[in-house]
Amino acid sequence: MFETLPTSAFAVMDWKANDIQPYFDDLVNRPLSTATIDQFLKDWTLLGELVTEAFSRLSVATTQNTADEESKKRYLSFIENLFPVLQMAEQKLKEKLLESKLEPKGFEIPLRNMRVEAEIFREANIPLTVEESKLRVNFDEIVGGLKLQWKGQTIPLTEILVEGQNPNRSEREQAWHAAHQTFIDARPAINELWNKFLDVRVQMAQNAGFESYIPYRWKSLGRFDYTPENCAQFHDAIEKVVVPAVERILKRKAKELGVEVLRPWDLNCDPTHNQTITFDTSGKPALKPYQTIEEMESRSAAIFKQVDPVLGEYFETMRREQLLDLGSRLNKANTGYCTTYQVVKRPFIFMNAVGIHDNVQTLLHEAGHAFHAFESVNQPYFQLRDYPIEFAEVASMSMELLAGRYLSSKFGGYYSDADAARAFVQHLEGMLTFWPYMAVVDSFQLWVYSNVDDARDPAKCDAKWLELWRRFIKGVDWSGLEEIEKTGWHRKLHIHQIPFYYVEYGLAQLGSAQVWAKSLNDPSGAVANYRKALALGGSVTLPELYATAGAKFAFDAETLGGVVSLIEKTITDLSAVN
Repeated sequence: MFETLPTSAFAVMDWKANDIQPYFDDLVNRPLSTATIDQFLKDWTLLGELVTEAFSRLSVATTQNTADEESKKRYLSFIENLFPVLQMAEQKLKEKLLESKLEPKGFEIPLRNMRVEAEIFREANIPLTVEESKLRVNFDEIVGGLKLQWKGQTIPLTEILVEGQNPNRSEREQAWHAAHQTFIDARPAINELWNKFLDVRVQMAQNAGFESYIPYRWKSLGRFDYTPENCAQFHDAIEKVVVPAVERILKRKAKELGVEVLRPWDLNCDPTHNQTITFDTSGKPALKPYQTIEEMESRSAAIFKQVDPVLGEYFETMRREQLLDLGSRLNKANTGYCTTYQVVKRPFIFMNAVGIHDNVQTLLHEAGHAFHAFESVNQPYFQLRDYPIEFAEVASMSMELLAGRYLSSKFGGYYSDADAARAFVQHLEGMLTFWPYMAVVDSFQLWVYSNVDDARDPAKCDAKWLELWRRFIKGVDWSGLEEIEKTGWHRKLHIHQIPFYYVEYGLAQLGSAQVWAKSLNDPSGAVANYRKALALGGSVTLPELYATAGAKFAFDAETLGGVVSLIEKTITDLSAVN
């Protein structure tokens, strides 16, 4: 039967439900035994790879041009017509394997995952999952379509980021207001979608027998190794050890700028990032890492080769095979990501580069995801390549830090030694300012789905966001800007599109900082452990993945405090270079 299976995902992109069903039927009807289990899993992998890559390519197309109605139509056709069939068919295969009581060697973690997936699966949730996917596309259309008038030109929202480096404080302020006004204007449309998202998610949880969305989402995300209470513990640790460190940084920044207190435009022009330090207060010209996308690619390639020759060759493969879409343009989704095309065993990176250092960090980050895909592809079954998100972000964030020592042009990177030190200081400062912001986002989401009736009222969401913002975000004067301050939840796409997918970044940043700490004394050993952990895919538990990479999966103030102390010391040491 499987000899007729298409070998290209492009053929699957236009498949109808009745074209794919026979292959699943063949698997469902096969006798399962110790003698046949290996071929069963191999054929299931081939089928899974095809449909996964087809979906990835259709999804990518909708982000490459949010105004392309044909791409949107094909994507929606897939999720409306094929996705329900796939969901039901996958469920039958999982049930078949679980009922067989067979436990293939090395398959303990996928079996654990399948048991939970089978527990929460409800056929009634399939159309709701389709509806949620449509709402995500609608959100992308709203945000991807945001544009503004700036200096006589119509530009996409992403291009205003350049103004974050403008030494003229008045012009930074104007750019900040212009960027944030685009989201204020979009509030009615975002609020309308918000309640639709809530309706769909609450119904999913109820269908699966849960009293609230939180435990349902916890299981659907495969969070086996931590709880909402652990997240609250992490928030408290951040408040205790990170918030004071950020205040120290911001006081120094204000002094360098010669102002009493910082205003939001002294940090960032990008409304989707809220509290990241991007403006350089050293008084030196803004970092200009590259002039063209080609230069960006070639310099990054040189850096990756310094980190590890094999990783460098992975990136060159992506360049040769045109698996990079890096530049900014109108109607391009305002996001960055790496996805994997499972059939061809290749990752794809998407971002919006406009010539600033933050773009370099984004590419280093997404390349870490890409390297994860390359390293884990040798796992024999696609279920074993399904690594947890919390470790996927360790792969990406560790790469930002491991690559940091090679930003200098003497390694083929972007800058002079002094500017490379300045760039890495900015990154470390950004790590510190991220943790409190992450705590705001994650705390907000826990509140939303614990208080859904209140969360249906955007005004109450505004009030809760403002409360949390003022708990974790210190050292910046938002007076007179309360309308923008309280609506920050509108501007974080994860809250709308990928609920609860945000604490992963904070946990992974703690893990990646520990990987980096090990690399300071043993660069090659740290990279070797990093690659070893990536190659495990999803074959071991989350704490085991962290341990293999040389880190501890933790939430406590002591572990976090040790990392914060190292970051602050490194910032002090590198600042002396300038």
